[in-house]
Amino acid sequence: MTNTEESTMTITEESITNRTEGSIPRRTEESIAKRPLISSRELLLKAISIVMPLGTIVMMAYFTVNTTAFLTWPNLAAILSQNAAVIVITVVFAMLLMSGYVDLSVGSVMGLSGTAAGLMMIHHGTWAGVLTGLGIGILFGVWNGVLIGVLGFSPIVVTLGGLIAARGIAIAIAPTAIYGFPNEFADLGSGTLGGLYYISLIALVIAGVAIVVMAATPFGKHVISIGVNPRASFLVGIRVKRTIFLLYLLTGVAVAIGALLLISRLDSAPSGSLGVGYETTILTAVLLGGVPFAGGRGNMWRVLLGVWFLAVLQNGLTLMNVDPQLNQIISGSVLVLAAGLQVLQSYLRKRI
Repeated sequence: MTNTEESTMTITEESITNRTEGSIPRRTEESIAKRPLISSRELLLKAISIVMPLGTIVMMAYFTVNTTAFLTWPNLAAILSQNAAVIVITVVFAMLLMSGYVDLSVGSVMGLSGTAAGLMMIHHGTWAGVLTGLGIGILFGVWNGVLIGVLGFSPIVVTLGGLIAARGIAIAIAPTAIYGFPNEFADLGSGTLGGLYYISLIALVIAGVAIVVMAATPFGKHVISIGVNPRASFLVGIRVKRTIFLLYLLTGVAVAIGALLLISRLDSAPSGSLGVGYETTILTAVLLGGVPFAGGRGNMWRVLLGVWFLAVLQNGLTLMNVDPQLNQIISGSVLVLAAGLQVLQSYLRKRI
């Protein structure tokens, strides 16, 4: 036997022995030993995930130190009541965005729903107004659901059209503000129970239902699945078109409920300004809550934290007598920051 044959047999025997005994080659052992338990990208991703909770705590501490009224129960209860409509619409809007779809008409539809409800109330009573407001929300929800969910139209185009049309109709039917609602409806916005306003309690109940739906029902899982991959969702038996239709219908209902809560708190319905800017506020809250614009991921608790973050920011700046224009600049900057964090998170997740 030659030297070459002997060395070959030796290598083969060693390889068989190594495989039989389950030993790991030296280079592999060294690479495992040198590999960190958590990569820098994973660490950065975890750091980003705590930015908003930590920022909320820091901001509340800052406003507590610099204002005397911030950390008082009346002020905290007022913050919640002022954002009751935002909470109701945001939790459903978040579901829609998790599925990869969007509705930019929520503010204008809110204005039309509230204006029409107010008109009916002062002429035909509370329930006529409530049903009218809900009917308009349902009508726009069905319209968006059919065009976008069933027929496949662009969500941006359809809902932008709705934004313009709904505002125009609201101003046309009521060029001036409507006021003088029935007492029982006005009491809904001003009455309290256990230190919380009625409208706040209604908003919290709806938020609780949304949390349960997304965390513990097949519908919630279907929403996330569609956001990840609509085609794959369809192939495994999820009725994608019906789910999107239902999401737009629920969004319309939520917008109508939010409009009713808002006009009950204001005790008026100014058609030109009711719901203006709610699109950006709600979208900012959802993005801050960690829902990517492309959908496929989201947590309802974090979405609600995003709402609270914006509510505290607005309230604190008001208490500190910050110029309203500067307030808008800060709010816009927060939206850009939220979008930027979403892009960075998506980038990091793809490379982990």
